[in-house]
Amino acid sequence: MANTLGWTIGEWQRAYHTDSLNAADALQALRGALDPDDPAWIYILSSDELQQQIDELTTADEQPLYGIPFVLKDNIDAAGLPTTAACPTFAYTANKDATLVARLKAAGAILLAKTNLDQFATGLVGTRSPYGAVPNSFNPEYVSGGSSSGSAVAVARGLVPFSIGTDTAGSGRVPAGFNNIVGLKPTKGRFSINGVVPACKSLDCTSVFALTVEDAEAVAGIIEGFDPADGFSRKQPYPARLLPTQPRFGIPTDLPFFDDAEQEKAWRKTLNQLQQQGVELVPMDFSAMQTLAQLLYGGPWVAERHAAVGEFMHEHADKMNPVVRGIIDQAQNFSATDAYRAEYRRAELVRSIQQSMATVDALLVPTAPRLPTIAEVEADPVAVNSQLGTWTNFVNLADCSALALPAGMRDDGLPFGITLIGAAWQDTSLGEFGKRWQQSLKGTRGATGLALPTATTPDTPPQGHIRLAVVGAHLTGMPLNSQLTERQARLVETTHTSGDYRLFALPGTTPPKPGLVKAQDGKPIIVELWDMPIDQFGSFVALIPAPLGIGTLTLVDGRQVKGFICESLATTDAEDITEFGGWRAYINARRAS
Repeated sequence: MANTLGWTIGEWQRAYHTDSLNAADALQALRGALDPDDPAWIYILSSDELQQQIDELTTADEQPLYGIPFVLKDNIDAAGLPTTAACPTFAYTANKDATLVARLKAAGAILLAKTNLDQFATGLVGTRSPYGAVPNSFNPEYVSGGSSSGSAVAVARGLVPFSIGTDTAGSGRVPAGFNNIVGLKPTKGRFSINGVVPACKSLDCTSVFALTVEDAEAVAGIIEGFDPADGFSRKQPYPARLLPTQPRFGIPTDLPFFDDAEQEKAWRKTLNQLQQQGVELVPMDFSAMQTLAQLLYGGPWVAERHAAVGEFMHEHADKMNPVVRGIIDQAQNFSATDAYRAEYRRAELVRSIQQSMATVDALLVPTAPRLPTIAEVEADPVAVNSQLGTWTNFVNLADCSALALPAGMRDDGLPFGITLIGAAWQDTSLGEFGKRWQQSLKGTRGATGLALPTATTPDTPPQGHIRLAVVGAHLTGMPLNSQLTERQARLVETTHTSGDYRLFALPGTTPPKPGLVKAQDGKPIIVELWDMPIDQFGSFVALIPAPLGIGTLTLVDGRQVKGFICESLATTDAEDITEFGGWRAYINARRAS
């Protein structure tokens, strides 16, 4: 039997495609290895429950997640299984799958277990559960982070390649940072929350944990999409705008680390690494973000938590975690008038935050300012928890996307993590940079000690983009290049066409333009490849004058992309400049003469 510990989704898929792995054998063996006394689990599926899912698989060709195991935070419904939200008295048996669980199962993913959490998803520590505190995957004296503690630790240990959590105030990011894994916190409404026990329903997001950014994005592509059963679900209005090759990240000017010197040292080291890669770091005032963050637990949003579990709490307060109960009980301190006033204040702060964020490509923060021990949390559970939300609490209130990324190891052997924060619907742009950062870091997979897989350069443009070859006045530094950059297009590479094109200098064009024509006796011509958001492509094409147009070009390596072509008739009186090999060489030669 293959040792699947630490496998990525791609490694599971390759094993299935080569017939070296049998789904039933591998998954039943994996299930049998799960320790029922491990505090990461609240419910492990029985062998029969697991086999029922396996029997419903079709083929690896038909199902993109065929036979891929995952675990689920136990505030999310799976049909026929108990949902406890880490409160046994609250438990009920779900009569159907949450929307995202149904989408994962349809794609062939196999649920192994439901995971522990801070009760009612209220906490960032991973210790507020009657099922036990979930220890850090690197050192059991330290917290794992919450509330999605079990989901994060299961991935960090390499038991499953991905898991599902939730995120209201950072629950999908803090555990990622504490366990050396990726935490994808989507734009609110991108993933359905239908079938999720609410914490603050207007802010709640389901989230993805994975060993790699690629795996997190693969899962996101399965579970995303409008869900009419979720009143907060939204359709993405436009594709994400790619970050520049050398982006500008806004960082806080004032960073409290609460006496965690290792965390501060790791942050400084990370900033140096980013600068060496060409990232521009822009110190910014985060006071609006901090003020907004304080509204989450210091304002009437705690009443949303009461709206979710108030009736249960009225009847069973003694069955709740006392810290969680104390937080939710604060709801009685706020009136409906207070709620509206807070919402007005939130809107003002969000507008200020949006204006600040517009000056940079994304925000960059430590995922958490400190990594406390379990004993430190037990000694002061509310204050320490509040500290952990320093850079996470404002994000959902501000309608932002976020991606928590590993950033190497501290000198004491514990992991350090950073988080990129973007505007709404910038999820995939953060992921695209995250993949570059991950590759440069050359880190390990969670707590397994295994090296991250070597990434391959994708042959296709990012989601929501079209790859365009430009040959003349749109090249970098040429007069019409701004038509690309003002549409948030990004240069990918410089390459050549195949050897069957000829290039002509078209007469009477302003600014001067070439015409590229397919011909049997041609040669390779230099082109630049740019990725442009699809929603901007129509306005770009509208600017192209006859006899030019957009068609399909063949590149020297056989790839086909959209690019500039020219009507053959227009080259009758044009100068053949094919021998120059490209427009830039021709322009330089003409200037020299």
